[in-house]
Amino acid sequence: MLIVMKPSATAHEIDAVVNVVQAIGLRPHPMPGATRTAIGITGNEGPVDGRRFENLPGVAEVIRVTKPYKLITLDLRPEKTIVRTGDGTIGGSELAIIAGPCAIENREQAFAVARAVQQSGARFFRGGVWKPRTSPYTFQGLGEKAWEIMADIRQAFGLKIVTEAVDESNIDLIEEHGDIIQIGARSMQNFSLLKKTGRSKLPVLLKRGMAATLEEWLLAAEYIMAEGNYNVILCERGVRTFAQHTRNTLDLAAVPAIRRISHLPVIVDPSHGTGTAYMVTPLARAGVAVGADGLMVEVHNHPELALSDGAQALTPSEYAQLVAPTISCSISASLDVNFSSSETTRSRWMKLQTWRRSTSAFRPDRARRAKRASAKKSSCDSGPRFRSWASVSDINASPKRTAERWSALPDSCMGKHP
Repeated sequence: MLIVMKPSATAHEIDAVVNVVQAIGLRPHPMPGATRTAIGITGNEGPVDGRRFENLPGVAEVIRVTKPYKLITLDLRPEKTIVRTGDGTIGGSELAIIAGPCAIENREQAFAVARAVQQSGARFFRGGVWKPRTSPYTFQGLGEKAWEIMADIRQAFGLKIVTEAVDESNIDLIEEHGDIIQIGARSMQNFSLLKKTGRSKLPVLLKRGMAATLEEWLLAAEYIMAEGNYNVILCERGVRTFAQHTRNTLDLAAVPAIRRISHLPVIVDPSHGTGTAYMVTPLARAGVAVGADGLMVEVHNHPELALSDGAQALTPSEYAQLVAPTISCSISASLDVNFSSSETTRSRWMKLQTWRRSTSAFRPDRARRAKRASAKKSSCDSGPRFRSWASVSDINASPKRTAERWSALPDSCMGKHP
């Protein structure tokens, strides 16, 4: 059941409704919105008579929820949830980038990747402390030894730490040293782990299970929110199909599908979604195009030596080539073409230009363009100067005069003209 409060409802009236819900043995979930507050109710084993709430002060309406999920829906919260951790946000106007190695292997490897992540402008660093693997004989992660490395990375680079909890005992350590708890695909329906993270103060990044339907995935998120943790991030990481050209099939259609159902932010993991490094960049850009709030990308300074998932990891240079145009496209996609109609649009455009000038990813290309322009200018200085290419072939000039102008140009200036 969903209790929708009036826009004018006071905090005292909202608290009164919450107290009534608790008094009858149910659990209230207040969700403040931009214009009004909605209160979701869970814990009932059968139908609840909504008439007892309708006449309470500040109540606008009582809605019976017939869907299997109650807290993740747009009915409860029409505005998108923005998950904040320090200066990093997921679900806001800025495209979130979560990048790092599949697993923390040693200090040199982790710091090399963290440096590349920081230089790209990303705010989140991923790295596996514990690694659930199919084979018991493969690398399982450094365990608690990796926390010292992760703590130093957070202090040295100011990055927010995202790491996976394999069982309930990991939650306390992540709360002490990390910033976001990741629930992996294998643990999506580990219900005791979901409930434990639901009682945590940290945001939870919930990956889709290998063969999970959209409803199963959303109900897993419902488990977390039902325990009181509303900072949930959904991560599409591909599902298993009959396809043999990829490790998994990245279901990008899930992003707009969730947009029609839920207020939770959705990010895309093209690394696990493809399993092959050369596919990561195009699928990442496609994820942004369909409306993903962020990307989760695996990066390794020496993928050929990686102890886990080296085939899908990007090198730092490949990662830089992915991030710069992808962030640029993400910002540009939100721009209104009519610049004069919106101050917000102009400010976003200026933000894009400032980012392009400041980021190191654009500097090499800018330097090459400047070098070419300088070389072309010096080679053309010996010939006659024209105000523009249009003055060379002026439509008002005689054919003889136009021919004379073209013949006077040096050979080095006879390339493509605009």
